[in-house]
Amino acid sequence: MFDLGIQELIVIFIVALLVFGPKRLPELGYTLGKTINEIKKAFQGAKAEMEKEIQEVKETVEDVKKDIKNPLELKEELFKDMPSLEDLRIDKHIEKIARKEIEKKE
Repeated sequence: MFDLGIQELIVIFIVALLVFGPKRLPELGYTLGKTINEIKKAFQGAKAEMEKEIQEVKETVEDVKKDIKNPLELKEELFKDMPSLEDLRIDKHIEKIARKEIEKKE
């Protein structure tokens, strides 16, 4: 996180000792440790919550993918009850009727 060597840590310790004094330095270290620990817990909680939300979104996307049908399957389903263009040709119907009439006469 920070690139602090031994020398930098010693300088920080000496400055803290001079500013806060030897009596308050242990209390300050304890308070600083607790604060850092609480910050870590808060970040871990936020991270866990975000991962949970991301997983829920992924599951929703997968459900939507399953619900979406192939466009050709959807077309077939929509038009399955409709007559084909071949069935809609009037001349074919007239020809069928004429054949039936001819068959009846024979």
